[in-house]
Amino acid sequence: MAISAHDPQDRVEQLILLTDRLTELVAQAAQAFEQRRPQDAAIHVGETARLANLYRHESARVRANPELVAAAPLVLRTRLIRATEAFDAVLARQGRAIEAARIITEGLVRAIADEVAVQRAKGLSYGPDATTSTTGKATAITLNQRA
Repeated sequence: MAISAHDPQDRVEQLILLTDRLTELVAQAAQAFEQRRPQDAAIHVGETARLANLYRHESARVRANPELVAAAPLVLRTRLIRATEAFDAVLARQGRAIEAARIITEGLVRAIADEVAVQRAKGLSYGPDATTSTTGKATAITLNQRA
């Protein structure tokens, strides 16, 4: 899919709309991760992926052929630059939020796995002086995908 523009001005206007919508969607996803509600980020995943692919494609076209936007009015090109800067800032915010969520999730999984390993401690001998070993690493666990 590509933008179907009549002239450079039309292309820049469409790129601004695309960038603004993508910025809005990514900001919503970042906010969902910051609020520890990643399930809320999933609502617009399809649209975000579609628009991100279109953005990637169009950005590559403009980089390869700057003449596609060069004749557009300076004020529009400046708006596109500002929209792109805002998009970059939101992407950085989302990256930080996702990284924080990943670290928290990995910590929880590691804590659960370690507790499972402790609970599964194996006896080494029998009788009143029996010993157990809790030094083993956690073993694989299965998570309920419906939870």
